[in-house]
Amino acid sequence: MAEAGEFSRRAFLNGRMDLVEVEGLADLIAAETEMQRRLAAEQASGGLSRLYDSWAKRLTYARAMIEAELDFADEEDVPGSVAASIWSDMHILAQDIFNHIGGARAGEIVRDGLKVVIAGPPNAGKSSLLNYLAQRDVAIVTDVPGTTRDVLHVDLDIGGYVVRLYDTAGLRETDDVVEREGIRRTHLSLEQADLVLLLSENDTTDWIGLLGNFTGPILRVRTKTDLSDETLPNSPVNVMISTKSGVGIDQLIDRMSEHLPSLDVGGSLALPTRERHRIGLETCRQHIQAALDNAAAGLDIQAEHLRLAGHALGRITGRVDVENLLDVIFSEFCIGK
Repeated sequence: MAEAGEFSRRAFLNGRMDLVEVEGLADLIAAETEMQRRLAAEQASGGLSRLYDSWAKRLTYARAMIEAELDFADEEDVPGSVAASIWSDMHILAQDIFNHIGGARAGEIVRDGLKVVIAGPPNAGKSSLLNYLAQRDVAIVTDVPGTTRDVLHVDLDIGGYVVRLYDTAGLRETDDVVEREGIRRTHLSLEQADLVLLLSENDTTDWIGLLGNFTGPILRVRTKTDLSDETLPNSPVNVMISTKSGVGIDQLIDRMSEHLPSLDVGGSLALPTRERHRIGLETCRQHIQAALDNAAAGLDIQAEHLRLAGHALGRITGRVDVENLLDVIFSEFCIGK
């Protein structure tokens, strides 16, 4: 029997697909929303790989020009300052990669979902909100404070994006060992959250004090408005909802949607989606910048930084073979004619 991923592995080993395309194929199989499908299809079809290959060719050309000046400086058809012609393009390439890395966060949200944590004191309506949005009984709902002890989550499809919603233990001081563990896990979830829905059934709650060191975006949600819809004049509430009547839920979803990436419909989704992509791109950019900043160190040192940049870029796609720089040189000049 075929092993898991065997045919994709064969395609990679035989040069028919690179690592980014293989990852895109895996994401395409696992896609559950339209935006996940579009992002995965872009990568599986080679859209991201073509971008990285074009950058690799620019690095190879730059290295070839440096090698030409270092090794063939005595040839008549190799100008003495041939390497100088490539540095302006390296400046542009470093900026292109920097701009591309800026889309990594959007790519991760499209692929893995927007992580939204529902937090607040006990009995604020956190589990009721999770059940209402999931349209099923995911969490136990009772009047007993501290019912939720573990972190529960459901995935929602909002506008074609995955929104991963987490229900957490109520935040309060307690002597219950199990509940304290639940609160500890709540704070761990807050550290990874893209957005926090901070729930309370009154306006006098110490909103920010509940979240500790969390510094990300927060939506303050007033719950149980079917019991009382009055708010204080200077209330910090962003949205008022009732899971019993459904009032304010659509507004809450709209406010959550504001934190999703804004991507053009029909536009290219050539975005880095994994941490290894981001690390490889950042390493590549740093070496290009080092080459630009070390002109006084000599062309050989600059060429080494460009080689390391190309290697970091090649590790993303799995193409880390040594380029034949002389082929590029011979195509540019008449050396050895």
